[in-house]
Amino acid sequence: MSTANLFINGHWKSALEGGTRQILNPANNQPIATVADATWPDAELAIAASRKAFDEGPWPKMRAAERASHLFKLADAIDARAEEFATLETRNNGKPLREARCDVADAASCFRYYAGLITKPQGQTFEVPDPNITTMVVREPIGVCGQIIPWNYPLLMAAWKLAPGLAAGNCCILKPAETTPLTAIKLFELIAQCGFPPGSAQLLLGPGPTVGHGLASSPLVDKIAFTGGTATGRKIMEAATGNLKKITLELGGKSPNIIFADADFDVALEYAMFGIYAGQGEVCSAGSRLLLQRTLAERFLPRLAEASKNIVVGDGLDPATEMGPLITRSHLERVLGYIDSGKSEGAEVLCGGHRLTGAGLREGNFLAPTVFVKTQPQMRIVREEIFGPVLSVQLFEDEAEAVRLANDTIYGLAGGVFTSDVAKGMRVLHKLRAGITWLNTYHPTFNEAPWGGYKQSGTGRELGTYGLEAYQETKQININLNPQRLGWYSRL
Repeated sequence: MSTANLFINGHWKSALEGGTRQILNPANNQPIATVADATWPDAELAIAASRKAFDEGPWPKMRAAERASHLFKLADAIDARAEEFATLETRNNGKPLREARCDVADAASCFRYYAGLITKPQGQTFEVPDPNITTMVVREPIGVCGQIIPWNYPLLMAAWKLAPGLAAGNCCILKPAETTPLTAIKLFELIAQCGFPPGSAQLLLGPGPTVGHGLASSPLVDKIAFTGGTATGRKIMEAATGNLKKITLELGGKSPNIIFADADFDVALEYAMFGIYAGQGEVCSAGSRLLLQRTLAERFLPRLAEASKNIVVGDGLDPATEMGPLITRSHLERVLGYIDSGKSEGAEVLCGGHRLTGAGLREGNFLAPTVFVKTQPQMRIVREEIFGPVLSVQLFEDEAEAVRLANDTIYGLAGGVFTSDVAKGMRVLHKLRAGITWLNTYHPTFNEAPWGGYKQSGTGRELGTYGLEAYQETKQININLNPQRLGWYSRL
C-alpha cells in the first residue's frame, strides 16, 4: 500500500511534511501497512477544499435523488467487496471475522438507508394568521463537517458519519483513528470510483491533538462530529466554541446489564457474556456492569466463570475465534492497570484477569475474559470506562436497588434488562437514565433508530431521522402572495 493516502480535493496525496505511520496487526503486532501521517498544513488544505466545494461546488446544489444515486452506488460497491473489507478490518482492528462481516453489511446498509431517506419529504408548510402569507420550513446542509471516528468500528463509524452528512449535501472531512485507517482508505477508493465531486468527501489521516483539534477549532468548519472518549470529547467541545460549531458527541459509557432472578437463565447468561465480550469489550455501549439479583448469584456466577473461561480467544482471522486481541499493546497495559486497581481496592477476580501468552498468542495483545465480584460502587473498575473484556458484578435485592445502582454513574449511554416480567422490565427501562436500552437482548443496533446518550455520554444523536437532522439547518421561509403597502409610515 502506498503512502499517498490522504484523499484531498479528489486526489490521493502524501502528507506535505512526508510523515508516515506504521500500522500493526494487533494479533501479532506485525506491520501490515504504512500510511501517510498528516499535520496541520494538510488539514488546512482539506478544510479549504471542502469550504470551496461547499460554497461553489456541485454537491450541495444537487437534487436529493442525484446525491442518493451516489450513495446507492457506494453501498453496492461495498457489498461487492465485502469479504475484502471484512478481512482488512480484522487484520487492522483484531475483531473476529464474523463480527467484521456484520459491520461491513451494516455499513453498506447505512449508506442505503440515508440514500433512501434523503429523497423523502423534508419540509413543512403552515397555515398562519395572515391569509396573504405562505410559511414553510425547509432543511438545508450545514456546510463543512469534520468527522472524527474511533478505532473500535473503523468502517461502520465512517458510514455512520459520512452517510447522513453527504446525503444532506454537506462536504465532509473524515479523520479515522491513527491505528485503524485501512478500511477507511479502502472506502475512499470506492468513493473516488463512484464519482463523488472533488471536495465533497475527503480523508485526513493523522493524530488527534493536531489534525483532529484543527478540525474542531477551524472557523471554516461548520460542524464537528466525534465518537470517542469523554475526556477527548470535552476538548473537542472546547475547541468548537470559537465559531460555535454544531456538535455531535458520542462518548463513553459504563452501562448496566440488569438480570432479575425470573429471567430465562441461559438467555441471560449468554447475553451477559455477549454484552461485555463482543468486540473484546472495546465497545462504548458494552454491558460492563452486570447487576445481578442476589438470589440468583449462587447459581449464576459459577456458570458465568466457567463459560467465560471457555471462550476461544485468538487471531480474528481464525474461524474458531470468539474474541480477538485488544487494539494495541499500550491499551492492553491500560486495561491490565485497571485489573490491578480492582484487586488493590478489594474486588475478587472470579476468572481471567491476566494476559494470554499461550500458543500463537504471545506476540499479540490478548487478555483473558475477566469477571470481578465483591465490588463496591466507589471502585474504579465500577465507575470508570475500561474499554476491555472486564466485567464488574454488582448484586441487588430488588427493583428499586437495581435502578439506583444502574443510574449511579456519570455516564448514560446504554443499559439492558433481563426478566420474564415484561411490565417490570419496561418500568425499569423507563427509569434508566440512558439513551439506548434493551429488554431481554443486548447490543442490537439499527440504522433506523437514534444512537446517543444521556449525561456525560455525549450530546446529540446519530442514526435514524435524528442522525440526518443533525447534519441539517432548519430555515423558515415566508412568502407574501399579495404584496401591498403596509401604510405603516404616514409620510412615505
